[in-house]
Amino acid sequence: MQMSFRQFSRAGRPLTLAALSLAVLGALAAPQRAHASAFQLHEDSAAAMGRAYAGSTTAGGDVSVVANNPAAMSDLQGTYFQADVTAINFGTTFSGSATDAQGRAITGGNGGNAGTTMPVPAFFFETQLNEKWHVGAAFTVPFGFQTEYDQNWAGRYSAIKSKFESLDGTLSVSYNVTDNFALGLSGIAQKTSATLTSAINYNGVVSQLVGPALANTLVPAGSDGIATIKGNDWDYGWQLGAFWKITPNDKLALNYRSKISHTLEGTANFTVPANVQALLPVASALLGGTPFQHTEGSAPFTTPAEATASYWHQEEKFGLGMDVSWTKWDVFKNLTVNYANPAQPQSNEVFNWRNSWYVAIGGDYYLNDKVTLRAGIALDTTPTTTATRDPRVPDGTRQFVSVGMGYKASEHLVLNASFAHIFVNSARINTLSPTGDALTGSSDDYGNLLSFSAQYKF
Repeated sequence: MQMSFRQFSRAGRPLTLAALSLAVLGALAAPQRAHASAFQLHEDSAAAMGRAYAGSTTAGGDVSVVANNPAAMSDLQGTYFQADVTAINFGTTFSGSATDAQGRAITGGNGGNAGTTMPVPAFFFETQLNEKWHVGAAFTVPFGFQTEYDQNWAGRYSAIKSKFESLDGTLSVSYNVTDNFALGLSGIAQKTSATLTSAINYNGVVSQLVGPALANTLVPAGSDGIATIKGNDWDYGWQLGAFWKITPNDKLALNYRSKISHTLEGTANFTVPANVQALLPVASALLGGTPFQHTEGSAPFTTPAEATASYWHQEEKFGLGMDVSWTKWDVFKNLTVNYANPAQPQSNEVFNWRNSWYVAIGGDYYLNDKVTLRAGIALDTTPTTTATRDPRVPDGTRQFVSVGMGYKASEHLVLNASFAHIFVNSARINTLSPTGDALTGSSDDYGNLLSFSAQYKF
């Protein structure tokens, strides 16, 4: 049934505003649905990765503790510089179908392999000031992901390209309270940025306003545009660590990293086909502003708090470790977005994520004075459920298997290399775009990690 212009102005306006707002909202929200317990990255130490990050801050001799537990710097004697780089090869392929709000099949394939290979660098410096005090600095990438589907795939209204990262600069200090106990504190400066694209189903937008019959005449199915969202923000956090030498052979470390609350600020840009451009003057007169125009926007975004316990037992020929980490993802309950364009009012979307766990067991075997062999396994649970999962990077519980090797090239130089494979549970997807386009199916994911490090002791 067609609507009169009076009905359009009274009933269509809320639908238009909801469609416009949620289109941008979905893009800004997408970074929260990403990679490695959601979008978390552990990849800042080649040595620790060889053990699946078991004993990550207690195994000793790893300068990455500057960023992961400042108290553990007390176990380093002297001045060190360490550089790590990890190549992350992540693959994700979707299998399923998509229909629009009228039940018509959406054209396009399954999007191809949307994964990518990307480097993740990390740099660490630590020095011992005296018998009790150590200081250090680090650059790491604790959160990030990148995916890109074929531009005309069936799920294009949910996602095409997604790139997100958080960069941390960390300053740390530790103090030896006793010979066997130390405390540490870090200050963290974090820059978070996101670039995301998705298609806009203009036929679906107009259908919400004037009904499918008239919309199919004015703006036929397949009249698509592209929304491009960019945003970034700087903010600050802290972490507090403790380190015990329980016995000459046993060490325990605890660390708490604070959440960091951002307000992402950026821009939204839209491409609009000619048949939709012709309708914009009418929409502008009714809405008090022209939709689908360049606009600024902002959204709250929080990287979660994390608590970690790390244990290490040392023997002459081998060492065994265990890590348990808890990430407070339940801080991400909803997302509210504010727009500069008056045609796009404040929007809110509910996520209600749950907290996640990472559990790892691994160890070292000392082949000789120069060569160390490593292996480990881990389980990384997902904070998402089917109700909160979309194809930007569909998240599932992971199983992590790794091997590694360390080589002491000299009294000053140590080299490490590790490889890990990540098995990911199949992720069920059942999501709707802002214009009612349904994407149903599952995603099969995998990950391969190859990491190298060089550590120099001055």
